[in-house]
Amino acid sequence: MLNYTKMNQKKRLIIAMTGATGAIYGVRMLQILQAQEQWETHLVISSAGVVNLTYEMGMKRAELNALADVTHGINDIAASISSGGFKTEGMIIAPCSMKTLAAVAHGFGDNLISRSADVILKERRRLVVMPRETPLNLVHIRNMASVTEMGGIMFPPMPAFYSKSDSLAAMVDETVGRVLDMFGVNVDGLYTPWEGLVK
Repeated sequence: MLNYTKMNQKKRLIIAMTGATGAIYGVRMLQILQAQEQWETHLVISSAGVVNLTYEMGMKRAELNALADVTHGINDIAASISSGGFKTEGMIIAPCSMKTLAAVAHGFGDNLISRSADVILKERRRLVVMPRETPLNLVHIRNMASVTEMGGIMFPPMPAFYSKSDSLAAMVDETVGRVLDMFGVNVDGLYTPWEGLVK
C-alpha cells in the first residue's frame, strides 16, 4: 500500500462500474466508503454501466454520483486518475464486463476505466477486478490470466454459502467486505471471516 499521509490525509480509491450485471457491488462499496472519513472515492462509470444501474437498481446517475467524493466522465482521458502521478491506493472494477476485461488485459486504454486500470498496473498498485460472466469461454479465461500475470486480482462475485447468509444483501456485503478488506478499509460487521468448524 502507498503511504502518502503527509501529502493527503485521505486515502484515495478508484471505483469503476461497467455494463456487466452486478451494479449493486459498486453501489454498496461507495455507500460503505462514504461513511468513512479517511477515504476519498473516485468514481467512473461506463455508458452501459449507467443503463445497468437504472435497470437493476432503479437508480439515476445523479444518485450514484452523490455517493462518490469525485466523479469522472468515461471519456475524460485527461482526468486525474489517468496519471500515475496521482496517488491512490488502487482501483476496483465492480462489476467488470468482458469487454473491459479484454481492454485491460491488452492495454487498450480507449476510455478512462481501461486507462486508469492500465495506470494502476504500471505503477504496481492494487487492481481488483470483479468479472461477471457465465459460462466463460477461453478468451475470457485467457484475459483473466493475463491481468493476473500483470499483478491484478481476479475476484468473481461468488457467494460463500458456508456463511449461511439469510438474504441477498448479506451475500453482497460479504463479497464487498472481502474486497474492501484487501485495501485496508474498515469492514467490521459486513461479514464474518471463516475461522474453521466449531468443535
